[in-house]
Amino acid sequence: MSQATIDKPARGPLNGVDVPTLFATLDAVDANRELAQFRFRATNKWVAGTHSQNTLTTYYGAGSEHEHENTIVVDADHPPVLVGADKGAVPVEFLLMGLASCLTAGIGNIAAARGITLHSVESHVEGDLDLQGILGLDNSMRRGFSKIRVDFDVKADADEETIRKLVEQSRNRSAVFCSIANPTPIEITVNEK
Repeated sequence: MSQATIDKPARGPLNGVDVPTLFATLDAVDANRELAQFRFRATNKWVAGTHSQNTLTTYYGAGSEHEHENTIVVDADHPPVLVGADKGAVPVEFLLMGLASCLTAGIGNIAAARGITLHSVESHVEGDLDLQGILGLDNSMRRGFSKIRVDFDVKADADEETIRKLVEQSRNRSAVFCSIANPTPIEITVNEK
C-alpha cells in the first residue's frame, strides 16, 4: 500500500487546505510518478550597486508549463552597513524566509491531512554569518551560515507531542530544508551579450 493511500478520512477543507484536493494530488502522483517532476525558475536583473530585482513568472510541473496568477517581483539589496541602499531583503534573508515558509506550509498541509485544527503557527528564524570569508579577509572562513535556528510557536487542537511530530514531519519533507542541509549541485554558466 502506498503512502498516498494511508489515513485518508473523507473531509473538506481544514486550515485553509483543500484536503480532498491534497489527497487527490497524492493519488495522481502515486499513479504517475512523472507528475512529481517540477522546475522552478527565477529571473534576476541588476539594478544598481547591490540592488537587484527578481521576477517569477513561470514554472514547470505536473507534466506541463504553468504561469503564476500574477507576476511576482521581489527586490534584493544589502543594508547601508553592507554598502547597499536597503531596497529589499538581503539574499541570505530570502534563504531564511524560504526555509520558514516551506516548513510552515508543510505544517499546514500535514495538520489538515491528519484532521488537526491549527489556530496559529509562527516561526522565528535566524542564521549566524561571519563576513570574513565573503570579504576575502580569511579564506578559511565559511561563506555561508554557520548555524540556522528555527523556533516555532504552534497553537493547535493537539497535544505537545503531536505538534512536535507535525513539525518533524514537515522538516523531513521540506524541499528547502533538504536543499540547505544537504549539498545541492549548482551549475553556473556565463553568457556574454
